[in-house]
Amino acid sequence: MGCMENKPPAKVVTLCGSAKFEAEFAEVNQRLTLEGCVVLSLGLFRLPDLPGYDWTTDPSNLKARLGDVHFQKIRMADEVYIVDPGGYLGESARREIDYAESLGKPVRYLSHERPAESDS
Repeated sequence: MGCMENKPPAKVVTLCGSAKFEAEFAEVNQRLTLEGCVVLSLGLFRLPDLPGYDWTTDPSNLKARLGDVHFQKIRMADEVYIVDPGGYLGESARREIDYAESLGKPVRYLSHERPAESDS
């Protein structure tokens, strides 16, 4: 008898957005995990320094392969959550949103749940 007996499977949520928001990704990941979701996030927040690898020429097209992995995470998701503080969306996030919507995945936005702080 497992501890998940008679419980529905947890919702799988894939996080998307700009890698420059690493702290916000961590906060959203923690919150959704505590809510009982299975969270799939970015695997890398910056390109690693790989011995002998030149990211400027990207000879094995590693950036594209990493993008393909993230698209697979979107396919695996029940829902896609966009980490977009202040409503910021970069080019890759827009592609991910378009892809998620093309698959009929529900898309939720951090900026819609927590509007940017005003200076007043």
